[in-house]
Amino acid sequence: MSSQNSDQHRDLILKAKGRGHDATFRAYLKLSGPGWLQSAITLGGGSLAGSLYLGIIGGYELMWLQPLMMVFGIVMLSAIAYVTLSTGERPFRALNEHVNPVLGWTWIVATMMANLVWAMPQFSLGTAALRQNLGLFTFDGGELVCAAALLIVSALVVWLYDASSRGFRVFDILLKLMVGIVVLSFAMVVIMLATGESGLPWGRILSGFVPDPNLLFHPTESLGKLVEQSSAPDYWLATVVSAQRDRMVAAAATAVGINMTFLLPYSMMKRGWDRNFRGLARFDLATGLFIPFLFATSFVVIAAASQFHAKPEPGLLALHTGSGKSTVPAKLQEAYEGNLGKMLQSSGRETDRATMAALPEADRILAATLIKRDAFDLANSLQAFAGTHGAQIVFGVGVVGMAVSSIIILMLINGFVVCEMMNRPMGGWPYRLGCLMPALSGAFGALYLWSGKAQFYLAVPTSRFGMVLLPIAYIAFFCLMNKRKLLGDDMPKGGARIAWNVLMAIAVLLALIGAAVSIFNDTTTIPGTGIYVRNIALSILGGLVLLAIVIHFIRSKHTKNTPD
Repeated sequence: MSSQNSDQHRDLILKAKGRGHDATFRAYLKLSGPGWLQSAITLGGGSLAGSLYLGIIGGYELMWLQPLMMVFGIVMLSAIAYVTLSTGERPFRALNEHVNPVLGWTWIVATMMANLVWAMPQFSLGTAALRQNLGLFTFDGGELVCAAALLIVSALVVWLYDASSRGFRVFDILLKLMVGIVVLSFAMVVIMLATGESGLPWGRILSGFVPDPNLLFHPTESLGKLVEQSSAPDYWLATVVSAQRDRMVAAAATAVGINMTFLLPYSMMKRGWDRNFRGLARFDLATGLFIPFLFATSFVVIAAASQFHAKPEPGLLALHTGSGKSTVPAKLQEAYEGNLGKMLQSSGRETDRATMAALPEADRILAATLIKRDAFDLANSLQAFAGTHGAQIVFGVGVVGMAVSSIIILMLINGFVVCEMMNRPMGGWPYRLGCLMPALSGAFGALYLWSGKAQFYLAVPTSRFGMVLLPIAYIAFFCLMNKRKLLGDDMPKGGARIAWNVLMAIAVLLALIGAAVSIFNDTTTIPGTGIYVRNIALSILGGLVLLAIVIHFIRSKHTKNTPD
């Protein structure tokens, strides 16, 4: 965006503030932008999967989790915006100078890793939706065509962002339309369910927005009753709570990712925003980020809960009873029998089909509930409401919108990252090169890497790395928000400072809890070894903390020895 446009926008805001709240609201609505970029990236495959899993494992009782995490994520994003707009300093440089270069560099490296790796599942998700849901490019080699189409479309939209002021405006409109399509698609799913014969239990849905942290340690009410009725209550209690906790952490982690903390300040600086835009930044996060996220994720949780929570696939429970040939898909049968087999092995019982058939129904329902589903299973379950074609189209459009918008934003973020690493202005060939990197890694990775062991080697360490470093990013900006040397007269005072610090402290605490649960609840090992992934994550974290402490004391000693 040109400096002339940013000057015009600044004048518009100042004049609107002079005319009152209504005029200011209309001006903010017209100029909003970075919040919608945040919405476009957070409404990706991670949020879709997180919402889907929450609905399956928690029913309507976990409606509160993602909105709550987003509220405190927005608190931290607002703090990042306040520091950036008040000082005009680039956050990476500010962190290195005023806090610790270890924090700055781990923040920027983790962001680049997240961009390059998480572009792969977005391409994979978009390709699957185009072919499976929308029925496009189903011929041999269609995956290549899908990947190429997603890459070209995303690159063209990103090109608008840096092309001209007019292109910038077109880019904003396209992003808002994409987010709107995602929300509308999933809204239509809920409307189909609400207007069906059984409808939706709106009282239970609304009560599910009341936070209940005890669900980190206890199963939901419906699953708790099944655990009590099962033949192995101790096993199922531990298994259900562990799965429930994993789903909660995964969903919380996708609310605000570490690369979102990088995107916000640099997208505002790219637009030429300064201290006069601080009110717009808060408004933008509330309207462009929170509201679309709240509706889209809630709609998916509602749909998944209504179709899958404590509701086994038709025919699954009769799989071993000899009451006719099962029509259950093979992958669900395998997962179901695997869950039952683990339970039987835990108590030293045989794992043959006869033993499985003799189990109480509660055991079989729990085994079926713990099966991991995906967006396509949910689309298939809606066929009774919209017909085969209608359900697939509705879901397919929403999923493709999610994938494309996420790819676009990952490209933008990486352009900012490369420019910062090279200490160059946010434009030109370093920016374009940075933008292209996630597009290429995503397209080729989805085709050749995002499966089997390769997916494990990429996804697991990156997700752990990002989740562990998110609280570090939060702590870093907590420190910046309290640096008088950096903020000067813009340092919040009195009650405002207390409110900021209390809210930021809660956000940091929640991020720390999420990171701790993510690490210590993880029992995966590197394939072919006995090495736990969590031990590697803790070792890296410990090394970073030690390095940060060493550099802090070296810098402190240097400062003391340097004459004024």
